[in-house]
Amino acid sequence: MPETMLQFPDRAQAYPPKRDAGERAHDFREIADRYAPEQGAEQAARCSQCGVPYCTVHCPLQNHIPDWLKLTAEGRLREAYELSNATSTMPEICGRICPQDRLCEGNCVIEFAGHGAVTIGAVEKYITDTAWEEGWVAPLVAGAATGQSVGIIGAGPAGLTAAEYLRAAGHEVHVYDRYDRAGGLLTYGIPGFKLEKPVVTRRVERLAAGGIRFHLGVSVGESVTLAELRARHDALLIATGVYRARATDVPGSAAAGVVAALDYLTAANRADFGAALPAGFDAAGKRVVVIGGGDTAMDCVRTAVRQGAASVDCLYRRDRANMPGSQREVAHAEEEGVRFRWLSAPVSFTGDPVRAVRVQAMRLGAPDAGGRRVPEVEPGSELSIDADLVIEALGFDAEDLPVLFGAPELATTRWGTLIAGAPTMMTTLDGVFAAGDIVRGASLVVWAIRDGREVAAKMMDYLSAKSQAERIAA
Repeated sequence: MPETMLQFPDRAQAYPPKRDAGERAHDFREIADRYAPEQGAEQAARCSQCGVPYCTVHCPLQNHIPDWLKLTAEGRLREAYELSNATSTMPEICGRICPQDRLCEGNCVIEFAGHGAVTIGAVEKYITDTAWEEGWVAPLVAGAATGQSVGIIGAGPAGLTAAEYLRAAGHEVHVYDRYDRAGGLLTYGIPGFKLEKPVVTRRVERLAAGGIRFHLGVSVGESVTLAELRARHDALLIATGVYRARATDVPGSAAAGVVAALDYLTAANRADFGAALPAGFDAAGKRVVVIGGGDTAMDCVRTAVRQGAASVDCLYRRDRANMPGSQREVAHAEEEGVRFRWLSAPVSFTGDPVRAVRVQAMRLGAPDAGGRRVPEVEPGSELSIDADLVIEALGFDAEDLPVLFGAPELATTRWGTLIAGAPTMMTTLDGVFAAGDIVRGASLVVWAIRDGREVAAKMMDYLSAKSQAERIAA
């Protein structure tokens, strides 16, 4: 067992070994197991314990990463878990799905020095999975009852995080979600090969055991109005995320066989729970083309491989260096047989049902206002790609919540996201707060967890002031 840190000059970076691509491409299990205890300690001991921990600085949750790495290296795993859990409600989930190469590990000092970053995400997964197995994950215990009730719309990472903190403070907490299972994108958006569903389920079960009440299959605006929820609870949180898919605006985009990424992933994840896979979302034997370069596109191409697609092509209008998705996910997809067509954009879809995608080559022009080079058409360079299933993974926008909820007083930005004013995180309706992607736009799970943590504190302040005012009035 390592007893000192700063082992990076003599100890090479080593992630948990991945299963062979040919094997893992046939199932939805995670592609790698966690570290064995000796491996986890050895990799944690590579940390340089730098004076300014850039890993922490670039972590949205400000996790105490060097500290729990040191505890892990010393074999003090329970303490490492408790410190990790102090800032995150879902450390084992972040360890699996955070793009560490763009956050903590991408800003590791020893990565800059050419030694390869500390494998922070893999160690975080190892710590918390061990904690679950050893029974160190404590039940959620509600604080002294406040007599106040909170309603949370959306059972994704922001809503679940806020629910945990609010329940621990003694509030009665009710979570409403349109789906039949809690978890939001953790359950129905992210495939099992990145996040096996029992990992999410055990978190939700812990919250339910702690007294949080889940109302599933409830669509606000249909099953219940926002006004009714406001009357039912002392405060509300809107944490719905953003679910309206962006689509290509090219001829043939309405053809059968052209589907939205989230619809496709939801169908695949439902099948993972045992539901029948609808024919229109089954890639088996089909020539699949995925349009997009983000993490959702990577989820789609790798899901299509596992469904038995005859071929999988991914079109992205910029080059590999400028794609928004994780480079690790691209590497995994390439290992599994996905073909990437960089600097390519769809011009039209042929056939109904779709039979081909007409593709235009692109080039990168001058930078835009944000410094990112703008894709431009490369004249005279079109080609056709055969396709039986086209999946559009172009990002997500907010649904029109003021209309959907029957609450025109809810103010939105020009992008449709809710305005939740600083520093209260309250919307334009008194006692109605908002957090997560519905405020910041489509983003990372780790940011949703942070927003859930912060909005819970703001709601506690509001509820405390409201209780005090009611006592004075009485």
